[in-house]
Amino acid sequence: MSTAGIHRLDRFLRLMNDRGASDLHIAVGRPPMLRVSGSLEQIRYRTITEGDYEGLMKPISPPHRWQEFESTGDTDFAYELPEVARFRVNLFRQQRGSGAVLRVIPSKIMTIEQLALPPAVRRVAEVSGGLVLVTGPTGSGKSTTLAAIIDLINRTKRYHIITIEDPIEFVHQNARCLIHQREVGSHAPGFSAALRAAAREDPDLILVGEMRDLETISMALEAAAKGTIVFGTLHTNNAVKTVDRIVNVFPAGEQEGARHLLGDTLRAVVAQQLLPRIGGGRVAAIEILFTSPAIANMIREAKSSQITSAIQTGVQLGMVDMDTSIRRLYEEGTVSARAAYDKAIDKELFRDIIGDTPAGDPD
Repeated sequence: MSTAGIHRLDRFLRLMNDRGASDLHIAVGRPPMLRVSGSLEQIRYRTITEGDYEGLMKPISPPHRWQEFESTGDTDFAYELPEVARFRVNLFRQQRGSGAVLRVIPSKIMTIEQLALPPAVRRVAEVSGGLVLVTGPTGSGKSTTLAAIIDLINRTKRYHIITIEDPIEFVHQNARCLIHQREVGSHAPGFSAALRAAAREDPDLILVGEMRDLETISMALEAAAKGTIVFGTLHTNNAVKTVDRIVNVFPAGEQEGARHLLGDTLRAVVAQQLLPRIGGGRVAAIEILFTSPAIANMIREAKSSQITSAIQTGVQLGMVDMDTSIRRLYEEGTVSARAAYDKAIDKELFRDIIGDTPAGDPD
């Protein structure tokens, strides 16, 4: 953690906070840029050189992370500017030189109600065992939604919660729960190693910050099968793609077993995408799936394509599919027809609002 005001980068982060930006981009060969309401805007500043880059980024980087960046060309960590915010930092090298992206992590964990998430999301906090997945593209707010759910559990349950993150984003204070937050690189060599250790640490709930490889996904499913609540994230934008992504990460000869294990353990999927709001800002479209015996059988029998129809018939249980959520935002006048079409899963369902040959349509 740094002391406010001693690093050159801090003034960009303060500007980022003042402008309500979600991300700061630092790239050699360009002035810095902010992402505001989903769009990039250039800051009035000189073109960044490699010397500027090192002067901005090295002082805020933990020494082992800077060493990792120099040796591999990529690293992640969190940086806190007291009384402003925490930031998730990614350093990388690319064809034109070094780059960095800093994403703001709100200092206060917002509740499900403050985030205007559907009330049904509260039911996720009542899951007593098995796998819960919060999914969406990068920058869609997965971490924010997960933090709100964990915060609700922290205030209402008496659990031992272990989070495995890269890096730690939202910092949870112990309320009714005992929470241990472990950071990959600082507290464990990797997600799979931390998951293996967690099995010996008497957890009620394990949060896996990113299920990014076969070993991590396999171990998460095994932990869920033993009755532990496992929360995880994937970069998929609806429940069907989430199921397919998990199954397809396994070798062909193991996929049938993976489908059965996933069918037995999956309890809920919350998928989200951010759309530009008319008038500024962004709004989330949310898909919610709660598994039932019928949906579990679809997963086991490799009929994941039928899951969306099952969600549509589960409205009374609080379920909603992604396209219905997006359509609702359009009909309420919250998002434009173009934004709705661009984010739709089945674009044919949105032809009536945007015409037969939308600009940019690959067909």
